[in-house]
Amino acid sequence: MKKNAKTNAARLLDAAEIQYELIPYEVDETDLGAQHIADQLGEDIDQVFKTLILQGDKTGHLVCVIPGAEEVDLKKAAKVSGNKKVDLIPMKELLPTTGYIRGGCSPVGMKKPFPTFMDESCILYDYIYVSAGVRGLQFKIHPQALADFVGAELVDLIAEKTE
Repeated sequence: MKKNAKTNAARLLDAAEIQYELIPYEVDETDLGAQHIADQLGEDIDQVFKTLILQGDKTGHLVCVIPGAEEVDLKKAAKVSGNKKVDLIPMKELLPTTGYIRGGCSPVGMKKPFPTFMDESCILYDYIYVSAGVRGLQFKIHPQALADFVGAELVDLIAEKTE
């Protein structure tokens, strides 16, 4: 990987001396989903985490990092973040709020720090994947190192599957 291809998020991890690998993948503009990334990386979908930005009715924006195949439970997210209710922010607000676009939103290096919550299932793995801040690039990183760096609380965020 070329030196100048480092993302701002990668530079922040470097500065903090956090161990990670940058893993490139082929971007499919028609499929920005985590399953596509997991397939490209040859990894379990449960280890590919997506970064969601929510708006709380009391605390403002918050970040939820959850396994790629899962849905965030808005009630659980509201409870852990001290809100009565939370919703995903509209897509058009993602870039101005975080500095990132859909499919390239990293929990590292947003425009400003937001309360961050990572699904507790992340600690089942020696490493997880999260966006490195651009489409086509993932961090392969130890989940606790990531949580510590972004100040994330490890909590249950997953919506129960309804059959």
